[in-house]
Amino acid sequence: MGTSTEKPSTERPSSLSPSRAGDFMTCPLLYRFRVIDQLPEKPSEAATRGTLVHAVLERLFDAPAAERTASRARSLVAGEWERLLTSRPDLAELFAEETDGGEDGGTEGDGVRVAPGPERLARWLSEAEQLVERWFTLEDPTRLEPAERELFVETVLDSGLTLRGIIDRVDVAPTGEVRVVDYKTGKAPRPEYSSGALFQMKFYALVLWRLRGAVPRRLQLVYLGSGDVLSYDPSEDDLRAVERKLLALWEAIRRATETGDWRPRPSKLCGWCDHQSFCPEFGGTPPPYPLPLGPAPALPSQSVAAPALPSPALAPPTPPSPADPSPAASPPSGPSPAVPPQAVPSPALPEDSAGDRQGRMGPV
Repeated sequence: MGTSTEKPSTERPSSLSPSRAGDFMTCPLLYRFRVIDQLPEKPSEAATRGTLVHAVLERLFDAPAAERTASRARSLVAGEWERLLTSRPDLAELFAEETDGGEDGGTEGDGVRVAPGPERLARWLSEAEQLVERWFTLEDPTRLEPAERELFVETVLDSGLTLRGIIDRVDVAPTGEVRVVDYKTGKAPRPEYSSGALFQMKFYALVLWRLRGAVPRRLQLVYLGSGDVLSYDPSEDDLRAVERKLLALWEAIRRATETGDWRPRPSKLCGWCDHQSFCPEFGGTPPPYPLPLGPAPALPSQSVAAPALPSPALAPPTPPSPADPSPAASPPSGPSPAVPPQAVPSPALPEDSAGDRQGRMGPV
C-alpha cells in the first residue's frame, strides 16, 4: 500500500488540457491521481531531456536569424541544463550515483555513499545535443520568425468547459495563415496511431479557432527522435468533432468526480506508472477521496479574450531530410513539397513538470 505526503486538491476539476485529457483516456484512475490526489511523480531522464530540448529550441530564436546554427544550438544545451537545475534542484537526483564507498561523494541517510554520475550526465547531455542537431535536418530556423513561442492559450466553450494548453511555436504567414508546431523528442508513431498523436494538435487548433475565429492552416508535429515530421491540415468539421469528443470526455470526468468512481484501465503503459502502489490492479489502495460526492454547480459560460497574433514574414524551411529512420517510426506520408513564402510552409509528413507541462516533460 502506498503513502502520500502531498496535499490533495479540495476543488473539483474545472479545466482540461491535452495532457489531462490524454491521462483520462489512458486511465481514469491516473487522471484522479494526478489532478485530484496530486500524487508526486519522480522525474525521468527521458522526460527531463524533453524539457531541456524544448528550452534550447525556444532560446535559439532569441538570436538573429543568421546566428541560428546547429553549433550555437548545441552550445546552449549546457547552459539551459543549469537553468533547469536552478528552477528544479530535484533533477540533480537523476544523475546521483550510489556506491558502497570510495574517496569521492557524500554520505546520505544510512551511510550509503552518494556521488555524482558525471559519465551518465555527459552521455545524457550528448543525447540532448544530438536531438537538437537533428532538428536542423527538418527545419531551417534561419528562415523562420515565429509569431509566438511557448504560447499559453485558454478559452471557455459555450458549455462552460475551460480548455487550456501551451503551444511550442506558432508561425504566421503574411497572408495570415497560421501553422501550429509542436516538438517531440520521441519517435514518430506508426501510421495506424497517428490520429492519437494529432489529438493534441487538434485540441490546440480548436482553442485557437475559438479565440481567433480562424482555423489554423497547418498542424505540424516534429519528431526529433526519428527525424520525421507529421503534418495535418484541419477543417472546421474536424475541430467540431474534437469539441464533441472533449465534451463527452468532460461529462465522463464529471460523473467520475461526483461518484468517486475512478476505475483503472490496465495497459502496457502501466509499467511506466509511478502510482502502482496505490493502484488496485497492483494490490494497492488509492488515498481517501478528498472531494465531496454529489453534483456540483454548473460551470458559467463566458468568453476569454486573447491578444491577436502578430504576422511576421514566414519563409518555408528546407525540405526535411529524415535522420534515423525506422519502419516502426515511419510517418503516414512522405514529404510534401515546399510552398512559396506567401503560404504556410509544408515540409514532410508530429510532454512536463508544471501545469500542462506534464506533456512537455515527456518524450511523446
